[in-house]
Amino acid sequence: MDAPHDRASFWPAVISLGVGGFAIGTGEFVIMGLLPDVATDLGVTIPQAGHVISAYALGVVIGAPLLAVLAANWSRRSLLVALMALFAVGNLASAMAPGYLSLNLLRFIAALPHGTYFGVAALVAAALAPPERRASAVGLVMCGLTSATLVGVPLAAWLGQHFGWRAAFVLVGAIAAVACVLIWRSVPKMPAAHGASPMRELGALARPQVWLTLGIGAIGFGGMFAVFSYIKPLLTEVTGLSVAAVPLVLSLFGLGMFIGNLVGSRLADRSLNRTIGGVLVWNAIVLGAVVLTAPNVAAISLNVFFVGTIVAIAPALQIRLMDVAGDAQTLAAALNHSAFNLANALGAWLGGVAISAGFGWTSTGWVGALLAVAGMGVFAASLRTARQP
Repeated sequence: MDAPHDRASFWPAVISLGVGGFAIGTGEFVIMGLLPDVATDLGVTIPQAGHVISAYALGVVIGAPLLAVLAANWSRRSLLVALMALFAVGNLASAMAPGYLSLNLLRFIAALPHGTYFGVAALVAAALAPPERRASAVGLVMCGLTSATLVGVPLAAWLGQHFGWRAAFVLVGAIAAVACVLIWRSVPKMPAAHGASPMRELGALARPQVWLTLGIGAIGFGGMFAVFSYIKPLLTEVTGLSVAAVPLVLSLFGLGMFIGNLVGSRLADRSLNRTIGGVLVWNAIVLGAVVLTAPNVAAISLNVFFVGTIVAIAPALQIRLMDVAGDAQTLAAALNHSAFNLANALGAWLGGVAISAGFGWTSTGWVGALLAVAGMGVFAASLRTARQP
Protein backbone atom coordinates (compact mmCIF):
# COMPACT_ATOMS: atom_id res chain seq x y z
CA MET A 1 0.00 0.00 0.00
CA ASP A 2 1.43 3.33 -1.06
CA ALA A 3 1.61 6.13 1.45
CA PRO A 4 0.27 9.61 0.89
CA HIS A 5 2.60 12.41 -0.24
CA ASP A 6 4.32 9.91 -2.58
CA ARG A 7 6.41 12.18 -4.82
CA ALA A 8 7.62 9.30 -7.01
CA SER A 9 4.01 8.48 -7.91
CA PHE A 10 2.82 12.06 -8.21
CA TRP A 11 3.49 12.96 -11.84
CA PRO A 12 2.47 9.64 -13.44
CA ALA A 13 -0.73 9.67 -11.37
CA VAL A 14 -1.57 13.31 -12.09
CA ILE A 15 -0.98 12.87 -15.83
CA SER A 16 -3.23 9.79 -15.86
CA LEU A 17 -5.95 11.61 -13.96
CA GLY A 18 -5.54 14.56 -16.32
CA VAL A 19 -6.15 12.29 -19.34
CA GLY A 20 -9.43 11.26 -17.73
CA GLY A 21 -10.31 14.92 -17.21
CA PHE A 22 -9.42 15.61 -20.85
CA ALA A 23 -11.86 12.91 -21.96
CA ILE A 24 -14.65 14.30 -19.75
CA GLY A 25 -14.06 17.89 -20.85
CA THR A 26 -14.09 16.92 -24.52
CA GLY A 27 -17.25 14.85 -24.09
CA GLU A 28 -19.06 17.61 -22.21
CA PHE A 29 -18.37 20.51 -24.57
CA VAL A 30 -18.06 19.02 -28.05
CA ILE A 31 -21.80 18.48 -28.51
CA MET A 32 -22.41 22.24 -28.41
CA GLY A 33 -20.82 22.66 -31.83
CA LEU A 34 -22.53 19.63 -33.34
CA LEU A 35 -26.17 20.33 -32.47
CA PRO A 36 -27.21 21.06 -36.10
CA ASP A 37 -25.73 17.70 -37.19
CA VAL A 38 -27.50 15.86 -34.36
CA ALA A 39 -30.78 17.59 -35.15
CA THR A 40 -30.61 16.69 -38.85
CA ASP A 41 -29.66 13.07 -38.20
CA LEU A 42 -32.34 12.46 -35.58
CA GLY A 43 -35.06 14.49 -37.26
CA VAL A 44 -35.58 17.06 -34.48
CA THR A 45 -35.17 20.82 -34.20
CA ILE A 46 -31.90 22.37 -32.98
CA PRO A 47 -33.53 23.53 -29.68
CA GLN A 48 -34.75 19.95 -29.14
CA ALA A 49 -31.28 18.63 -29.87
CA GLY A 50 -30.02 21.07 -27.22
CA HIS A 51 -31.86 19.01 -24.63
CA VAL A 52 -28.99 16.51 -24.72
CA ILE A 53 -26.82 19.23 -23.13
CA SER A 54 -29.39 19.65 -20.35
CA ALA A 55 -29.56 15.86 -19.92
CA TYR A 56 -25.79 15.78 -19.41
CA ALA A 57 -25.87 18.61 -16.87
CA LEU A 58 -28.65 16.85 -14.97
CA GLY A 59 -26.57 13.67 -14.92
CA VAL A 60 -23.64 15.55 -13.38
CA VAL A 61 -25.81 17.12 -10.67
CA ILE A 62 -27.45 13.80 -9.74
CA GLY A 63 -24.50 11.48 -10.27
CA ALA A 64 -21.97 13.35 -8.12
CA PRO A 65 -23.69 12.85 -4.74
CA LEU A 66 -25.24 9.50 -5.67
CA LEU A 67 -22.06 7.71 -6.74
CA ALA A 68 -19.91 9.39 -4.07
CA VAL A 69 -22.19 8.06 -1.35
CA LEU A 70 -22.73 4.59 -2.82
CA ALA A 71 -19.00 4.03 -3.39
CA ALA A 72 -17.82 5.67 -0.16
CA ASN A 73 -15.82 2.64 0.98
CA TRP A 74 -14.26 1.76 -2.37
CA SER A 75 -10.52 2.11 -2.83
CA ARG A 76 -9.65 5.33 -4.66
CA ARG A 77 -8.00 3.68 -7.67
CA SER A 78 -10.74 1.11 -8.22
CA LEU A 79 -13.40 3.80 -7.99
CA LEU A 80 -11.62 6.06 -10.48
CA VAL A 81 -11.25 3.21 -12.99
CA ALA A 82 -14.91 2.23 -12.58
CA LEU A 83 -16.06 5.83 -13.05
CA MET A 84 -13.96 6.30 -16.18
CA ALA A 85 -15.14 2.94 -17.56
CA LEU A 86 -18.76 4.04 -17.10
CA PHE A 87 -17.97 7.30 -18.87
CA ALA A 88 -16.32 5.41 -21.75
CA VAL A 89 -19.27 3.04 -22.14
CA GLY A 90 -21.75 5.92 -21.94
CA ASN A 91 -20.02 7.79 -24.76
CA LEU A 92 -19.56 4.76 -27.00
CA ALA A 93 -23.23 3.93 -26.48
CA SER A 94 -24.14 7.56 -27.28
CA ALA A 95 -22.44 7.08 -30.64
CA MET A 96 -24.85 4.22 -31.36
CA ALA A 97 -28.02 5.87 -30.04
CA PRO A 98 -30.87 5.03 -32.45
CA GLY A 99 -33.01 8.08 -31.66
CA TYR A 100 -33.59 11.31 -29.78
CA LEU A 101 -34.90 9.85 -26.51
CA SER A 102 -32.20 7.17 -26.30
CA LEU A 103 -29.49 9.80 -26.91
CA ASN A 104 -30.82 11.93 -24.06
CA LEU A 105 -30.85 8.91 -21.74
CA LEU A 106 -27.33 7.88 -22.73
CA ARG A 107 -25.96 11.41 -22.29
CA PHE A 108 -27.50 11.41 -18.80
CA ILE A 109 -25.79 8.07 -18.02
CA ALA A 110 -22.45 9.23 -19.45
CA ALA A 111 -22.58 12.28 -17.15
CA LEU A 112 -23.17 10.37 -13.92
CA PRO A 113 -19.45 9.77 -13.13
CA HIS A 114 -18.37 13.33 -14.03
CA GLY A 115 -18.52 15.03 -10.63
CA THR A 116 -17.43 12.03 -8.57
CA TYR A 117 -14.44 11.44 -10.86
CA PHE A 118 -13.12 14.97 -10.43
CA GLY A 119 -13.84 14.92 -6.70
CA VAL A 120 -11.98 11.66 -6.08
CA ALA A 121 -9.19 12.65 -8.49
CA ALA A 122 -8.74 15.85 -6.49
CA LEU A 123 -8.52 13.87 -3.24
CA VAL A 124 -5.89 11.54 -4.73
CA ALA A 125 -3.81 14.37 -6.19
CA ALA A 126 -3.94 16.32 -2.93
CA ALA A 127 -2.91 13.23 -0.96
CA LEU A 128 0.11 12.62 -3.20
CA ALA A 129 1.29 16.24 -3.03
CA PRO A 130 3.03 18.01 -0.14
CA PRO A 131 0.49 19.77 2.12
CA GLU A 132 1.53 23.21 0.89
CA ARG A 133 0.95 22.21 -2.77
CA ARG A 134 -2.50 20.63 -2.55
CA ALA A 135 -4.29 23.26 -4.65
CA SER A 136 -1.57 23.13 -7.31
CA ALA A 137 -2.01 19.37 -7.50
CA VAL A 138 -5.76 19.77 -7.96
CA GLY A 139 -5.11 22.43 -10.59
CA LEU A 140 -2.86 20.04 -12.53
CA VAL A 141 -5.66 17.46 -12.64
CA MET A 142 -8.05 20.19 -13.80
CA CYS A 143 -5.62 20.99 -16.62
CA GLY A 144 -7.07 17.97 -18.38
CA LEU A 145 -10.49 19.60 -18.36
CA THR A 146 -9.29 23.07 -19.38
CA SER A 147 -6.97 21.76 -22.12
CA ALA A 148 -9.95 19.92 -23.60
CA THR A 149 -11.40 23.30 -24.61
CA LEU A 150 -8.17 24.07 -26.50
CA VAL A 151 -7.39 20.70 -28.09
CA GLY A 152 -9.99 18.01 -27.46
CA VAL A 153 -13.12 19.91 -28.45
CA PRO A 154 -11.73 21.29 -31.76
CA LEU A 155 -10.38 17.83 -32.65
CA ALA A 156 -13.64 16.05 -31.84
CA ALA A 157 -15.65 18.77 -33.62
CA TRP A 158 -13.50 18.38 -36.75
CA LEU A 159 -14.01 14.63 -36.60
CA GLY A 160 -17.76 15.10 -36.13
CA GLN A 161 -18.05 17.49 -39.07
CA HIS A 162 -16.17 15.17 -41.45
CA PHE A 163 -17.34 11.73 -40.28
CA GLY A 164 -20.61 12.52 -38.51
CA TRP A 165 -21.39 13.56 -34.92
CA ARG A 166 -21.26 9.95 -33.74
CA ALA A 167 -17.53 9.80 -34.54
CA ALA A 168 -16.91 12.54 -31.96
CA PHE A 169 -18.37 10.36 -29.19
CA VAL A 170 -16.34 7.36 -30.39
CA LEU A 171 -13.21 9.48 -29.96
CA VAL A 172 -14.27 10.53 -26.44
CA GLY A 173 -15.00 6.91 -25.49
CA ALA A 174 -11.60 5.81 -26.81
CA ILE A 175 -9.75 8.49 -24.82
CA ALA A 176 -11.68 7.45 -21.70
CA ALA A 177 -10.71 3.81 -22.27
CA VAL A 178 -7.05 4.80 -22.50
CA ALA A 179 -7.47 6.79 -19.27
CA CYS A 180 -8.79 3.64 -17.53
CA VAL A 181 -5.58 1.78 -18.37
CA LEU A 182 -3.33 4.69 -17.38
CA ILE A 183 -5.12 5.20 -14.05
CA TRP A 184 -4.90 1.51 -13.18
CA ARG A 185 -1.17 1.46 -13.94
CA SER A 186 -0.13 4.84 -12.51
CA VAL A 187 -2.34 5.73 -9.55
CA PRO A 188 -1.11 4.15 -6.31
CA LYS A 189 -3.33 1.88 -4.27
CA MET A 190 -5.15 4.13 -1.84
CA PRO A 191 -7.88 2.74 0.40
CA ALA A 192 -10.92 4.76 1.33
CA ALA A 193 -10.61 6.79 4.52
CA HIS A 194 -10.76 4.70 7.69
CA GLY A 195 -14.36 4.10 8.68
CA ALA A 196 -15.76 5.47 5.43
CA SER A 197 -19.41 4.63 4.81
CA PRO A 198 -22.40 6.04 2.94
CA MET A 199 -23.88 7.43 6.15
CA ARG A 200 -20.67 9.18 7.12
CA GLU A 201 -20.42 10.78 3.68
CA LEU A 202 -23.99 12.04 4.00
CA GLY A 203 -22.83 13.79 7.16
CA ALA A 204 -21.24 16.42 4.89
CA LEU A 205 -24.74 17.71 4.16
CA ALA A 206 -25.16 18.60 7.84
CA ARG A 207 -22.24 21.03 7.73
CA PRO A 208 -23.24 24.65 6.97
CA GLN A 209 -19.78 25.47 5.59
CA VAL A 210 -20.18 22.79 2.91
CA TRP A 211 -23.44 24.36 1.72
CA LEU A 212 -22.02 27.87 1.82
CA THR A 213 -18.94 26.86 -0.17
CA LEU A 214 -21.15 25.15 -2.73
CA GLY A 215 -23.23 28.32 -2.85
CA ILE A 216 -20.16 30.39 -3.69
CA GLY A 217 -19.57 28.20 -6.76
CA ALA A 218 -23.22 27.85 -7.80
CA ILE A 219 -23.85 31.61 -7.65
CA GLY A 220 -20.50 33.38 -7.97
CA PHE A 221 -19.32 31.19 -10.85
CA GLY A 222 -22.63 31.55 -12.70
CA GLY A 223 -21.64 34.89 -14.17
CA MET A 224 -19.15 33.28 -16.52
CA PHE A 225 -21.91 31.15 -18.02
CA ALA A 226 -24.30 34.11 -18.25
CA VAL A 227 -21.84 35.74 -20.64
CA PHE A 228 -20.37 32.72 -22.41
CA SER A 229 -23.73 31.11 -23.20
CA TYR A 230 -24.56 34.07 -25.47
CA ILE A 231 -21.07 35.05 -26.58
CA LYS A 232 -21.54 34.08 -30.24
CA PRO A 233 -24.52 36.40 -30.94
CA LEU A 234 -22.82 39.15 -28.91
CA LEU A 235 -19.70 38.90 -31.09
CA THR A 236 -21.65 38.84 -34.36
CA GLU A 237 -24.45 41.30 -33.54
CA VAL A 238 -22.67 43.84 -31.30
CA THR A 239 -18.98 43.54 -32.17
CA GLY A 240 -19.68 42.87 -35.85
CA LEU A 241 -17.42 39.84 -36.23
CA SER A 242 -18.03 37.37 -39.04
CA VAL A 243 -19.19 33.89 -38.07
CA ALA A 244 -15.89 32.50 -39.37
CA ALA A 245 -13.91 34.70 -36.93
CA VAL A 246 -15.87 33.67 -33.84
CA PRO A 247 -13.91 30.41 -33.19
CA LEU A 248 -10.67 32.40 -33.07
CA VAL A 249 -12.03 34.60 -30.28
CA LEU A 250 -13.49 31.59 -28.48
CA SER A 251 -10.05 29.94 -28.50
CA LEU A 252 -8.94 32.85 -26.30
CA PHE A 253 -11.59 31.78 -23.81
CA GLY A 254 -10.06 28.28 -23.70
CA LEU A 255 -6.58 29.75 -23.26
CA GLY A 256 -7.89 31.91 -20.43
CA MET A 257 -9.36 28.85 -18.72
CA PHE A 258 -6.06 26.98 -18.99
CA ILE A 259 -3.95 29.83 -17.61
CA GLY A 260 -6.52 30.85 -15.00
CA ASN A 261 -6.65 27.32 -13.62
CA LEU A 262 -2.86 27.17 -13.19
CA VAL A 263 -2.54 30.66 -11.69
CA GLY A 264 -5.56 30.22 -9.43
CA SER A 265 -4.26 26.95 -8.01
CA ARG A 266 -0.87 28.50 -7.23
CA LEU A 267 -2.52 31.46 -5.50
CA ALA A 268 -4.76 29.12 -3.52
CA ASP A 269 -1.69 27.36 -2.13
CA ARG A 270 -0.55 30.71 -0.71
CA SER A 271 -3.90 31.85 0.68
CA LEU A 272 -7.14 29.97 0.09
CA ASN A 273 -9.65 32.55 1.29
CA ARG A 274 -7.87 35.53 -0.27
CA THR A 275 -7.84 33.72 -3.60
CA ILE A 276 -11.58 33.01 -3.46
CA GLY A 277 -12.39 36.60 -2.49
CA GLY A 278 -9.97 38.06 -5.02
CA VAL A 279 -11.27 35.97 -7.91
CA LEU A 280 -14.87 36.95 -7.08
CA VAL A 281 -13.88 40.63 -7.28
CA TRP A 282 -12.04 39.90 -10.54
CA ASN A 283 -15.22 38.19 -11.83
CA ALA A 284 -17.32 41.27 -11.20
CA ILE A 285 -14.81 43.58 -12.93
CA VAL A 286 -14.24 41.36 -15.97
CA LEU A 287 -17.90 40.50 -16.52
CA GLY A 288 -19.07 44.07 -16.05
CA ALA A 289 -16.44 45.18 -18.58
CA VAL A 290 -18.17 43.11 -21.27
CA VAL A 291 -20.75 45.90 -21.58
CA LEU A 292 -18.01 48.45 -22.40
CA THR A 293 -15.69 46.31 -24.51
CA ALA A 294 -18.28 44.55 -26.70
CA PRO A 295 -18.27 47.14 -29.55
CA ASN A 296 -14.49 46.91 -30.08
CA VAL A 297 -12.91 43.77 -31.60
CA ALA A 298 -9.56 44.01 -29.79
CA ALA A 299 -11.12 44.95 -26.44
CA ILE A 300 -13.74 42.20 -26.42
CA SER A 301 -11.19 39.61 -27.59
CA LEU A 302 -8.98 40.44 -24.60
CA ASN A 303 -12.03 40.46 -22.34
CA VAL A 304 -13.12 37.02 -23.55
CA PHE A 305 -9.67 35.77 -22.50
CA PHE A 306 -10.18 37.37 -19.07
CA VAL A 307 -13.63 35.78 -18.76
CA GLY A 308 -11.96 32.39 -19.26
CA THR A 309 -9.59 33.08 -16.35
CA ILE A 310 -12.58 33.12 -13.99
CA VAL A 311 -12.10 29.35 -13.71
CA ALA A 312 -9.23 30.23 -11.34
CA ILE A 313 -11.72 29.91 -8.49
CA ALA A 314 -12.31 26.19 -9.11
CA PRO A 315 -9.19 24.67 -7.44
CA ALA A 316 -9.60 26.97 -4.43
CA LEU A 317 -13.24 25.97 -3.91
CA GLN A 318 -12.29 22.29 -4.34
CA ILE A 319 -9.71 22.51 -1.55
CA ARG A 320 -12.04 24.52 0.68
CA LEU A 321 -14.75 21.88 0.32
CA MET A 322 -12.28 19.17 1.28
CA ASP A 323 -11.23 21.19 4.33
CA VAL A 324 -14.71 22.01 5.65
CA ALA A 325 -16.14 18.52 5.01
CA GLY A 326 -14.23 16.88 7.86
CA ASP A 327 -14.43 13.09 7.46
CA ALA A 328 -16.94 13.25 4.57
CA GLN A 329 -14.55 14.48 1.89
CA THR A 330 -15.62 12.27 -1.01
CA LEU A 331 -19.17 13.60 -1.20
CA ALA A 332 -18.13 17.20 -0.61
CA ALA A 333 -15.39 17.06 -3.24
CA ALA A 334 -17.76 15.50 -5.79
CA LEU A 335 -20.43 18.13 -5.17
CA ASN A 336 -18.09 20.86 -6.40
CA HIS A 337 -18.89 19.96 -10.00
CA SER A 338 -22.58 19.71 -9.25
CA ALA A 339 -22.36 23.30 -8.05
CA PHE A 340 -20.59 24.35 -11.26
CA ASN A 341 -23.31 22.76 -13.38
CA LEU A 342 -25.93 24.57 -11.34
CA ALA A 343 -23.94 27.75 -12.03
CA ASN A 344 -24.14 26.91 -15.72
CA ALA A 345 -27.92 26.52 -15.59
CA LEU A 346 -28.44 29.62 -13.40
CA GLY A 347 -26.16 31.89 -15.43
CA ALA A 348 -27.55 30.82 -18.80
CA TRP A 349 -31.14 31.22 -17.57
CA LEU A 350 -30.66 34.68 -16.04
CA GLY A 351 -28.72 35.85 -19.09
CA GLY A 352 -31.60 34.69 -21.27
CA VAL A 353 -34.09 36.50 -19.06
CA ALA A 354 -32.19 39.77 -19.47
CA ILE A 355 -31.99 39.37 -23.24
CA SER A 356 -35.68 38.43 -23.54
CA ALA A 357 -36.58 41.50 -21.47
CA GLY A 358 -35.09 43.65 -24.21
CA PHE A 359 -31.86 44.74 -22.50
CA GLY A 360 -29.68 43.51 -25.37
CA TRP A 361 -26.83 41.04 -25.75
CA THR A 362 -24.45 43.08 -23.59
CA SER A 363 -26.83 42.85 -20.61
CA THR A 364 -25.35 39.42 -19.86
CA GLY A 365 -22.29 41.31 -18.58
CA TRP A 366 -24.37 43.07 -15.94
CA VAL A 367 -26.03 39.77 -15.02
CA GLY A 368 -22.62 38.17 -14.62
CA ALA A 369 -21.30 41.02 -12.49
CA LEU A 370 -24.35 40.86 -10.21
CA LEU A 371 -23.92 37.11 -9.78
CA ALA A 372 -20.27 37.66 -8.83
CA VAL A 373 -21.34 40.24 -6.23
CA ALA A 374 -23.95 37.79 -4.91
CA GLY A 375 -21.19 35.18 -4.67
CA MET A 376 -19.18 37.66 -2.56
CA GLY A 377 -22.17 37.89 -0.24
CA VAL A 378 -22.27 34.12 0.19
CA PHE A 379 -18.51 34.07 0.78
CA ALA A 380 -18.82 36.81 3.42
CA ALA A 381 -21.56 34.82 5.16
CA SER A 382 -19.33 31.77 5.09
CA LEU A 383 -16.41 33.61 6.71
CA ARG A 384 -18.71 35.17 9.32
CA THR A 385 -20.24 31.78 10.17
CA ALA A 386 -16.81 30.18 10.42
CA ARG A 387 -15.79 32.65 13.15
CA GLN A 388 -18.78 31.79 15.30
CA PRO A 389 -18.26 29.13 17.97
